[in-house]
Amino acid sequence: MAFWQQLIFYLNLLVTLAYNRAMNANNYVQFFRETSPYIHAHRGKTFVIAVSGEAVLDSNFDSIVHDIALMQSLGVNVVLVHGARPQIDQRLQLAGLLTDFRQQVRITDGDAMQCVKEAVGSTRFQIEAALSMGLPNSPMHGARVRVIGGNFITAKPVGVRDGIDFQRAGEIRRIDSSAIQNQLDAGALVLMSSIGFSPTGEAFNLSYQDVATQTAIALNAEKLILVSQAAGINDGDNNLLRNLSLPEVSDLKATLKNSGGEDSVIYGLLSAAYQACRNNVDRVHLVGCSEDGTLLSELFTREGSGTLIMQNHSEVIRAATIDDVGGILDLISPLEQQGILVKRSRELLETEISRFMVVVHPEGTLLGCAALYPIADSHAGELACVATHPEFHNQGIASRLLKCIEKDATDNGLAVLFVLTTQTAHWFREQGFSEAEVSALPAEKQSLYNYQRQSRIFSKKL
Repeated sequence: MAFWQQLIFYLNLLVTLAYNRAMNANNYVQFFRETSPYIHAHRGKTFVIAVSGEAVLDSNFDSIVHDIALMQSLGVNVVLVHGARPQIDQRLQLAGLLTDFRQQVRITDGDAMQCVKEAVGSTRFQIEAALSMGLPNSPMHGARVRVIGGNFITAKPVGVRDGIDFQRAGEIRRIDSSAIQNQLDAGALVLMSSIGFSPTGEAFNLSYQDVATQTAIALNAEKLILVSQAAGINDGDNNLLRNLSLPEVSDLKATLKNSGGEDSVIYGLLSAAYQACRNNVDRVHLVGCSEDGTLLSELFTREGSGTLIMQNHSEVIRAATIDDVGGILDLISPLEQQGILVKRSRELLETEISRFMVVVHPEGTLLGCAALYPIADSHAGELACVATHPEFHNQGIASRLLKCIEKDATDNGLAVLFVLTTQTAHWFREQGFSEAEVSALPAEKQSLYNYQRQSRIFSKKL
């Protein structure tokens, strides 16, 4: 290669590297700005994070610890609960002992309990050591995480069930929530293991998922986060389910139970999530342990990375059918009379029903609707006809509906979402839309713009 060819090659390489660096910097700045609402929302809230024993052994565990420390530095009150099943299995194998499981509970005799103590203690020390790191040029530099543990759990024996004596296997009797809260208020991270103590001074082997669930309930935690080898819940086609309602969780549990999967990891996660949500824990997140940054992605981005189960999502969001026309008319007619929405006839609505999505109450009442109209010869779509039932205002129905519309738009290859409004500009701003001019609209939509109506135009990049 001639000198000038080499020079041109290296100049092109430098330009490419500089461009990529600038783009990465811009992406980072944009990402950091987009996380701001989540940082504000999470500050001062209590998150119970349950980490399975498999997750502790995973090569990505140090990164998980870094992310947990970052969350605490952002003002989140963190209670960290760890499991130790594979560590216990290893100790038992070294000791030449075998244990059996019944009803998802390990039958724990005195010798096995000694292995449990050793495994849990060793795992706890490993986690404390990871949380104590602070070397320069590392994510933990300056974190100074103060880890507090203690006898926060009062336990009792499982006893004899169906003729089986579970011996030192235990159940939770009480969580000392006030003591935990005092430590959180003092700025500490509370670390809890799967061992509880009885008033008689005995130690019992507990399920870490049960510890995390009962702790989240006792603290009235904002979130319960279950970190395991399962990266969320998949459907029959192995596609990740981003959101699940409690009825859907119940159906999945029943399906697994009928198919003999009652002892599976997924069944245990679903059971913990269901119990937490039924007892006033608003959100449960199921995330994997192997993908770097999955915890931060789930909590600080709109897309998330795992499965979210919510307490108050008993309603269903689905595509509208011809049977929904009457209910949609009931929702939009008052808004049409006020001039907020453009009037639509029943005939037009029946023709365009495939464009609509609706929120349906378990009793069948339509709580909200919205429509997505792709704009021809562009990668843009128009959001229209957003309406909610007047008795259910301020319950986040429109926001959840908008997220489904945005996902549908993205799945159909749309990159920008436009909306025209006369009286609800403030709400669309709150949802991340920015005001735009008529000239920003695709050509087809510009030609149809009604200057007499003087609608304000907002856009949002997807």
